[in-house]
Amino acid sequence: MNRRLAVALLAAAFITAPVMAGAQTVVQLKHQPPEGALVELQLTDGTVMVQSYGESTWYKLTPDNMGSYVNGTWTQLASLAADYQPLYFASAVLGNGLVVISGGEYNFDSFAFTNQGAVYNPLSDTWTNLKPPKGWKNIGDSPAAVLPNGEFIVGQKFTKRVAVLDPTTLKWTELVSRHKNDWNAEEGWTLMPDGTLLTWDVLDNPQSESYNPSRGVWKSLGSTVANLQGPPCCGCIQVPPKNWCYYPPGEVGPGILRPDGTVFATGALHQGAASAHTAIYTPGSGWAAGPDWPDGDQADDSTAALLPNGNVLVLGSSGYLYEFDGTNFVRENVGQAGVYTPLMVLPTGEVLVGGSEVYQSSGTYQKSWRPKISSCPSTVTRGSSYKISGTQFNGLSQAAAFGDEVETATNYPLVRITNKQSGHVFYARTHDHSTMAVATGSKKVSTHFDVPASMETGASKLEVVANGIPSAAVSITVQ
Repeated sequence: MNRRLAVALLAAAFITAPVMAGAQTVVQLKHQPPEGALVELQLTDGTVMVQSYGESTWYKLTPDNMGSYVNGTWTQLASLAADYQPLYFASAVLGNGLVVISGGEYNFDSFAFTNQGAVYNPLSDTWTNLKPPKGWKNIGDSPAAVLPNGEFIVGQKFTKRVAVLDPTTLKWTELVSRHKNDWNAEEGWTLMPDGTLLTWDVLDNPQSESYNPSRGVWKSLGSTVANLQGPPCCGCIQVPPKNWCYYPPGEVGPGILRPDGTVFATGALHQGAASAHTAIYTPGSGWAAGPDWPDGDQADDSTAALLPNGNVLVLGSSGYLYEFDGTNFVRENVGQAGVYTPLMVLPTGEVLVGGSEVYQSSGTYQKSWRPKISSCPSTVTRGSSYKISGTQFNGLSQAAAFGDEVETATNYPLVRITNKQSGHVFYARTHDHSTMAVATGSKKVSTHFDVPASMETGASKLEVVANGIPSAAVSITVQ
């Protein structure tokens, strides 16, 4: 059985009707993704782009006119180039609205650790091939993130090398990478409020470190206390183009920056231990052990998303969903989703699970977590573009994570406009954000938004949404 089919069958194990677990609810989408969903990416016009089980084919989920993703509809997007069908790659939505994918552990379902890449333009529905950084023969399933300055940073899987992609020119520049403990293989990178990248090592576990891109220096952050690394697997893997032997060093689970500034990091089974561990990183104080996974579960290659209430929703290798509230780690009785199922928070505050259902949590956000609009035009014209300013437009976190590859962060502003008379919801495409940083606090930030040419005119309300948390609405007139 190839890996694509295995993923499809496991994801199909998820529930097919609403299920309650206390105040937690899972609701099936009225229209299912035509070919399933391996990756979910939140586009800046409010739609969701997914990679299908076909791998080269992509689809878009558009909410209905009341803003419901549950009642949304699917349309097919352009396919990748005929020679590129990647599975498990580095990815991001850039600050200009483009989507970038880089590398791939598999290509056409065969181990490839390819250095190919592509950039998707939502406005033209086209893919453009992306060359790798100079001299990089492999990229594979690599860690990546978008830095505060908007550059897309990727780590070469089998080395300590890192490079950044300029979102405007789409040209790569290799950065200095000094004093790293080990190679980039199987790591995940968490963007911190100070602009550094936090990681916990796989090969050099249980050590952790952070990277300062402006200085090109890695800094040791000591032991994670609880070992987060799973055991090596799979034996020797032949790595193209020279077919040298690669022994996977093991896996770690995803990590999520929470609103209180701590990072919740999840681990996999290690050397036959009864249950896997978690750890909590507090800037300035270091690491502390978190609660073990319940019921002998683990993360391994898995996904996590930040809920609007500040809890972390994590997928276990069993396929069960768990919530971590800062102290407790509880399995939710909402059915099994299957391993590798993507999780991503929507503008509604729901979490899209595998492109086929939404997870609705209890509780809500604190007022201080909300974006705040300070400057916005009172009248806008359909088909025109405007600037909007305020604070906390990018949210408090990347809000999504995988064990290493398949990055689906949503730390960028969306603009939602609701017509007061009809109640119909429209998303104005955002672009050219002043920053891609997280937890920017009282710092003034901005973005640009394009008013849809087809939207309704008249009295409306406008909100800025980040990671599923909306600002207070301001009144505008659409003409």
